[in-house]
Amino acid sequence: MILIGHYDSPFVRRVAIALTLYDMPFEHRAWSVFADADRIAPFNPLRRVPTLVLEDGEVLIESAAILDALDEMTGEHRALIPARGEARRKVLKVCALAAGLADKAVSLVYERVLHERATPMWVDRCRSQMVAVLDVLQADRSAAAGPWWFGETLTHADIMVGCVLRFVREAHEGLFDLDAWPTLAAHSGRCEALPVFQSVVKPFFVALPAKN
Repeated sequence: MILIGHYDSPFVRRVAIALTLYDMPFEHRAWSVFADADRIAPFNPLRRVPTLVLEDGEVLIESAAILDALDEMTGEHRALIPARGEARRKVLKVCALAAGLADKAVSLVYERVLHERATPMWVDRCRSQMVAVLDVLQADRSAAAGPWWFGETLTHADIMVGCVLRFVREAHEGLFDLDAWPTLAAHSGRCEALPVFQSVVKPFFVALPAKN
């Protein structure tokens, strides 16, 4: 398999962590959606990451869809999410909130890097949405008694939240102080202490295409 995208993307990183935990070998192509858009296009016309190319040539796009396929491949006994029912829905909800947080954080990066002038109304809207999600995740994680979000076992929810918290901290240094959400900050530290998180990491950097 081939995983396309930089590990500073929380979406690419969550897929790489799952692949590693599932013991699924893969080749990593650290291509940027800006600097390497033309290289990504033959695999994904949206020129987005993560993009995962399976051994038979099938191409999977969008991190949640990719993980759904990987969960099926690895089987229910190893999947990082319950197979069905309320327990599954709860994991998916936390994943959706964290993914939405990541989307807003990426939007703020684009606003800062690609536009000559930030739009105050858009920036304020994104920031307020991010703070609201962080508040909800903080309360939800604080109510969890186990070492991980849903007990003794790591799930996709733990991974997605861990990945997005690092991204927010690095991409928006000084804008969001995670100490204001201490339970989430502790969760981030617990995730980053795991060898698999340490093996799949890249400091945040925006690689723009060269100007002619």
